[in-house]
Amino acid sequence: MARRERKLYPSSDKRSVQAPVLKRPDDALDGIVVRAYGKYFDVAVEDGERVLLSTPKGTLKRAAKTTDLIAVGDRVWVVDVGEGEGRVEAVLPRTRVLARRARNTRAVEQIVLANPDQAVIMMALTKPEPHLRLLDRFLIMCEAQGIPAVIAINKIDLAGDIEAGRAATLALLADYLPSYPVVPLSASAETGVDELRDHLRGKVTVIAGPSGVGKSSVMNRFDLVLDQAIGELSEATGKGRHTTTAAQLFRIEPDTYVADTPGIRALVLHGVEPDELDECFPELRPYLGHCAYSDCTHLHEPRCAVQAAVAEGEIPTKRFESYASLRRGDTSE
Repeated sequence: MARRERKLYPSSDKRSVQAPVLKRPDDALDGIVVRAYGKYFDVAVEDGERVLLSTPKGTLKRAAKTTDLIAVGDRVWVVDVGEGEGRVEAVLPRTRVLARRARNTRAVEQIVLANPDQAVIMMALTKPEPHLRLLDRFLIMCEAQGIPAVIAINKIDLAGDIEAGRAATLALLADYLPSYPVVPLSASAETGVDELRDHLRGKVTVIAGPSGVGKSSVMNRFDLVLDQAIGELSEATGKGRHTTTAAQLFRIEPDTYVADTPGIRALVLHGVEPDELDECFPELRPYLGHCAYSDCTHLHEPRCAVQAAVAEGEIPTKRFESYASLRRGDTSE
């Protein structure tokens, strides 16, 4: 039986903002949007550490859209107009987005972060105890929007010693190791931070996870260049200092950015339909399209290839149970 067409919600160039500019202005600079405040955008210029407080040019403002005109993470052409300010001439096509659909519609999306290269899903080994079903929800969010994921487990030092913590992490996530990179780390002991940095290097990464797992402690181990640059911009211009409406990007190395994303927990599973859920589990994908019924839920149907793979030990039982619980719509776990 032919595998059914995938119906997930990844970003595509068709939904990207296309500027009506046919030719790049001679004075335009390459930049990346690192923070948004309503109609103002901080744009880090990629020829150095300058940050320009920018607004879009008029033709961009008038462009019809079903998505955010400019979002954090967008690659743009920006013109330096002096006194620390800039004008966004064009928004380059987006490769993917971390997004949620606007309330009461499936046609309009609200972008949390444009062009993420990957996500780091961070949990703690203890304090708080790891919640694997919550981890699964974060991973589903990434899979549904086409974002590669890395799992980081912080506070491994609380297992008694670092080696015991590392072993406990690998045992805890044994079912995930075939599908996702796993980084055991301790921000307080500065263990595993260099390994995590290697995963980040040269990429735009969103770091997500529940509260209390030490995301801020880990980020503090990096040199957050843009935090200082944006603070200096605020003092120099006195403009645009409003509530951040989306993610914020911090540069830790040339071409390496990490994103702080307030409210990301509310994004989990948003926009993923029940019949799309099986595609969000990498372990299930090889068996999809091989069931007796094309609309198989893999819960009760006869001659289900997924259930057979679980019975034969080819799909981890706990991962399948997580899928089944979500597919049934259980909310108690």
